[in-house]
Amino acid sequence: MSALSSGSRTGLHGLIAARLWLTVYQLPPYAPEFNPVDGVWSHLKRSLANLTKHSLDQLTALVKTRLKRMRYRPHLIEGLIAKTGLDLQRPQPQPLKIF
Repeated sequence: MSALSSGSRTGLHGLIAARLWLTVYQLPPYAPEFNPVDGVWSHLKRSLANLTKHSLDQLTALVKTRLKRMRYRPHLIEGLIAKTGLDLQRPQPQPLKIF
């Protein structure tokens, strides 16, 4: 969740609380080290580093191809997520407290 005004935050907390299946992680406003997408783009940019002779259409096609290839490399994606250090396992459900 990003930093929201207190009125928006209150409404958002209510929406989140109503969805027991939803897990929300509060991250700092700018935290690329916690964002696995930054790792995907970094990996992609490294693979394209020496390809300056292509036209924009060729480069677009190459980027799409390389991104599709990443989908079939689950260990790469898992590694990029692990590099963030975040534990994305669902927390154990807490017993319902009745007051």
